[in-house]
Amino acid sequence: MSTIGPILVINPNSSESVTEGLREAVAGMQFPGGPLIECVTIKEGPPGVVTQRHVDEASLRTADLIESRPDASAYVLACYSQPGIDLARSITTKPVYGIQDSGVLSALALADLFGVIAVAEGSIPRHLRNLRRLGVDGRLAGEVALEGSISVAESGHGEESYSALLKAGTKLRQMGAGAVVLGCAGMSGHRRRLEKELGIRVIDPTQAAVAMALGAVLT
Repeated sequence: MSTIGPILVINPNSSESVTEGLREAVAGMQFPGGPLIECVTIKEGPPGVVTQRHVDEASLRTADLIESRPDASAYVLACYSQPGIDLARSITTKPVYGIQDSGVLSALALADLFGVIAVAEGSIPRHLRNLRRLGVDGRLAGEVALEGSISVAESGHGEESYSALLKAGTKLRQMGAGAVVLGCAGMSGHRRRLEKELGIRVIDPTQAAVAMALGAVLT
């Protein structure tokens, strides 16, 4: 039994199916003697964090949850918009990882140029602001939104969403991306299949963030 507190993976939307997808995505990262990787849902959140208002409202709920779980050894904000990341870091001395930062940094370690698949067109300007903050927007081949009305919860399940991800990923590869970051925590269910078909690395940003958290708490 590990004496290290759990790594708390926070889904700021209210979809338990998304949280279950997160559990499946990180299940292989759990090992005997290692910290528990605990995935939790903020039930008061929106069905998906899509608009800036969703992000701002989720920020306070995320901070409340972090304050209520001082037992955790690290926190992962499992939403590509990283709601409340600066607020969270101001209220805890434990490591706080946002999945956009973690996914992008992992992509930069693997390829010269990377691409991002977004759930919705309206999310892209918000994502680009964070890339400028990281100072890595010059290595972005492009960001492409899924075609059609596919929700966060649907984005990692079913043939319709997979076809949309494949189309977006193919476009990014043609734009020069050597690695693709899934721009939504809900997309994790399609990662392996998409990577095999595209022939380039496809990064699940939640897995990337948990890997960084494990490195931090075990060293």
